[in-house]
Amino acid sequence: MNSKRIIAIASLVDRNSSVIDIGTDHAYVPIYLIKNNITDKVDASDISKDVLKKSKENIIKYGLDDRIELFLSDGLKNITKEYDIAIICGMGTNTILKILDNTKAPNTLIIQSNRQIPLLRNMINKIGYIINKEVYVFENNKYYVVIKYVKGYEKLSIEQIDYGKYPNKEYLNYELNRLLRNYRKNKNEILLNSIDKLKSFIEKIPD
Repeated sequence: MNSKRIIAIASLVDRNSSVIDIGTDHAYVPIYLIKNNITDKVDASDISKDVLKKSKENIIKYGLDDRIELFLSDGLKNITKEYDIAIICGMGTNTILKILDNTKAPNTLIIQSNRQIPLLRNMINKIGYIINKEVYVFENNKYYVVIKYVKGYEKLSIEQIDYGKYPNKEYLNYELNRLLRNYRKNKNEILLNSIDKLKSFIEKIPD
């Protein structure tokens, strides 16, 4: 349960804040937050009854059924309470953006998308959130990018949207190698342009 990804997500949670974990899966993040005294009570939701059943089993296993409340909900649709932080991790960018198309979204978001991260940065910037911190975690032979957002307005450059407000050289080299592998397979000129741009950007990052 104490994976690098879960620890990274938890590291961005403000102490003693009210939290909802949307798309909780096995409720590992809420369990970790309480077991490590980061916050006293966490709510969790998922769209699947089967997932919530498994989450409930895990919560009972750790003796936390009085401190983690579960909700059956498609994103925030069935949630009536207000929270300081929403955690939305482990799903695609389009699903995350659909969840955030809701006036109940709290002032702080902790988000980890499985794909289309530049699109995520761009769209969440447009709906009025500032990137507070970005954490890059390598686990299961791939990188996870966990981003903390707070309500506000900032103008991101194209490079910040594509490569991060707080770029990580190791992660970007990983992405460069992934693009190179794809180019060797497909010989796509669009990929080659992306490779050249990324190479140029990486060279500007200090060691």
